[in-house]
Amino acid sequence: MPSAVAAGPVARPAAHPAAAAYDRLTEVFPGLRVTLVDAAPPGGDWLPAAGLAAGGAVLDGFLADEAARIEREYGQPARPDVAASFALHRYAWPACLLITVPWFLHRRVPHLSTGDVHLHRGLGRMAVRLTSFGCLPDDPAAALPGARVVPDEAALRSEVRAAVARHLGPVLEGFRPRVRRGPRALWGMVSDEIAEGLWYLGHLLGEERRAVAELARLLPGATAPFPAGAGFRELTAPDGTALPTRDRASCCMYYTLRPEDTCVTCPRTCDAERISRLTATS
Repeated sequence: MPSAVAAGPVARPAAHPAAAAYDRLTEVFPGLRVTLVDAAPPGGDWLPAAGLAAGGAVLDGFLADEAARIEREYGQPARPDVAASFALHRYAWPACLLITVPWFLHRRVPHLSTGDVHLHRGLGRMAVRLTSFGCLPDDPAAALPGARVVPDEAALRSEVRAAVARHLGPVLEGFRPRVRRGPRALWGMVSDEIAEGLWYLGHLLGEERRAVAELARLLPGATAPFPAGAGFRELTAPDGTALPTRDRASCCMYYTLRPEDTCVTCPRTCDAERISRLTATS
């Protein structure tokens, strides 16, 4: 994700149940700034998630921005379906964090419709309106308006999966004709966005092991609509160090731009290559 741009003058609702989590997110990852709002942010540089889901002019503009970015960064144009896949990742990765980070940090699960989220055209900024959320009975926020109390951790994990599915389901439908992938592949992509986003944030927070464990419980296997589990496993470095890795459920299409390279979590990347790359960067 690119570096954040200073947020505009939008007011934050008081006593917001996700405010501390979003502040912490930006503190460890300045490339994403989340602004809490009561209404849609002004200006044409904000893209409503509902517009992306509708698959019309808003999505066309977002895809054009992504195609231009790819050509600038890689020095070559991408196939339209590849540009669309990259653009979907650009939205889905931070959108999943809007739900998983408050859950990971404070056991609160935002309920976000596509009308509740706007993405800034320059990327690195999101505006969120939150009117309801899930939490546990002993959470002080359970007394706030919009709280939906669930009985235990397992139920709260179900809330996370359902919240992600409700938010991203319409967005996937908007993108589907452009990415030329079926529902199973698209939901596999969402499984990857959930797992890799929170895994990365867990690393930044100094809680990588807990993030991996939490994600393994959140995505234990095929749990509709998600076709795959978190996919984490460990490799052993030459010095005996454990190296966490995972197998992606979907293809990120990076190989279409750099055929000689694969992602370290790609199932086509053998374990010996993973160990070599992970130890080289550790």
